[in-house]
Amino acid sequence: GTPAIQVVMPALSPTMEQGNIVKWLKKEGETVSVGDALCEIETDKAVITMESSDDGVLAKILVEEGSKNVRLGSLICLLVEEGQDWKQVEIPAAGSDPSSVAPPAPTAAPSAPPKLEHQPGKFQVRLSPAARNILETHGLDASNLTPTGPRGIFTKEDALKLVQEQQKGKPSELKPGVSPAPPQPTAVPSASPAAPAYPRPAIPPVSTPGQPAALGTFTEIPASNIRRVIAKRLTESKATIPHAYAAADCDIDAILKLRKELAKDDIKVSVNDFIIKATAVTLRQMPDVNATWDGEACRQLQSIDISIAVATDRGLITPIIKDAAAKGIQEIAASAKALAKKARDGKLLPEEYQGGSFSISNLGMFGITDFTAVINPPQACILAVGRARPELKLVEDEEGNEKLEQHQLMTVTLSSDGRVVDDELASKFLETLKANLENPIRLALC
Repeated sequence: GTPAIQVVMPALSPTMEQGNIVKWLKKEGETVSVGDALCEIETDKAVITMESSDDGVLAKILVEEGSKNVRLGSLICLLVEEGQDWKQVEIPAAGSDPSSVAPPAPTAAPSAPPKLEHQPGKFQVRLSPAARNILETHGLDASNLTPTGPRGIFTKEDALKLVQEQQKGKPSELKPGVSPAPPQPTAVPSASPAAPAYPRPAIPPVSTPGQPAALGTFTEIPASNIRRVIAKRLTESKATIPHAYAAADCDIDAILKLRKELAKDDIKVSVNDFIIKATAVTLRQMPDVNATWDGEACRQLQSIDISIAVATDRGLITPIIKDAAAKGIQEIAASAKALAKKARDGKLLPEEYQGGSFSISNLGMFGITDFTAVINPPQACILAVGRARPELKLVEDEEGNEKLEQHQLMTVTLSSDGRVVDDELASKFLETLKANLENPIRLALC
């Protein structure tokens, strides 16, 4: 065989322990140069493109697209040097070891021979994690079936096919000890040792695509690494940070007027860009709020770096506009647009979303009037911005006559860490922010 250049799962973020292969960008037999995009890997933070560190030909993909929880250092593909016969590549023993993918549940020591009649869940064929889950849920046995996956792996599609065949009334591959007929209640306590408990109940069953949903079925949606990290951080934030909330209504008529004037000169900026600039200017005027909590003490930060919440199909991520107080409104608009696009495409670099001194979350474009946001630790504050809404306001003219006027109001709600920003400081911050938003000329002077 041809000697191989081994490629392993790399550490693409400081906290990464395992990754998911989202997509292979090269096919077997294609030439690969140093720096070429090899595959897309989902880490605990984002989807990152892995680049090749060798020249050669991609000879064998060992971990297929869609594989989850592939441990660091696991072999994922083999290259051979150019000119070598890539079809005859030597596959190392480690490449065929399914333990390179983290199992969904602890399994018995590999030395124990699989005994189907006593160990449902330990199959003689090699299973993908999704296939194992489906078979164990439905109480099916795949030992006498031919798997269709690469290197003899029994795939999710094979498992679903088996479930469908069983539901159509074909001879079912039921595990010993599981009867399709409901057992009598008295038989439950005296169940023989050959009918062990499953890792998860067989009822309610997972729903099958193309079949009408039976009563009590459900569809399990596995959490991506990114969503697991978001869940962990949200829970930590609400459990450990004493959140305090304060809200203010801001009149944004002056901003809307200025935005129209700028548009005439072909300068396109959004209301959100004004909010980012006004927040940054307010933080420069009130540096006590531009702070984080390190577990023991408060750290006042020198740079005003605004994290902006961007919703993507993979979850929420907060790219950062660095040194926002020093940037002009057009520069902020260009940065915000470019970062939001990179966030949605999963192309943000770690330094573009890690850190930040203050967060802004704007749901106004979704028609939300006002809401409270969860603080993004170790930051001390997050500003939740609602939509602009028309309201009538009683105003006096020069002669002192009162009249009703329509104004565009917007509610901003500050969530603050009580250990860093007390209620008085939060109130003063909102008062200053309101003045800056209602008089945008201040933003140009600052």
